[in-house]
Amino acid sequence: MGEQYTALDLTFAALAHPTRRQMLEVLVRKPIRVTDLAAEFDCSLNVASKHIVKLERAGLVRREQKGRDHWLALNAAPLSDAAAFVQRYRKLWGRQLDRLGAYLDSMADEETAAPPEHAPSSKRKNTPR
Repeated sequence: MGEQYTALDLTFAALAHPTRRQMLEVLVRKPIRVTDLAAEFDCSLNVASKHIVKLERAGLVRREQKGRDHWLALNAAPLSDAAAFVQRYRKLWGRQLDRLGAYLDSMADEETAAPPEHAPSSKRKNTPR
């Protein structure tokens, strides 16, 4: 169980940065060279490489060296594990939101059934200052 959460931690940490999420969007379309991926972002090759390493550690990206070029490809398996984790909580949240909705509906029904109360007047009294 500990390894599963470690993998999930790495996946969520990798997904936490918008640049890394955008890199994954690029990799969804096709494998790409590291230098070409870095060129698509407003950062140095060194900074892009650090983002790529974070994605690799999470298992979201696979690197293959062909000659002098390093090619990156998406590995979506960790994303399905993260989605399954979120889905378990989505069911819980859905039930809680359903209960909240039912409670709010019952409150609205009570308000329409009750006679209207007189609201305090918003008129100001003329009092000397």
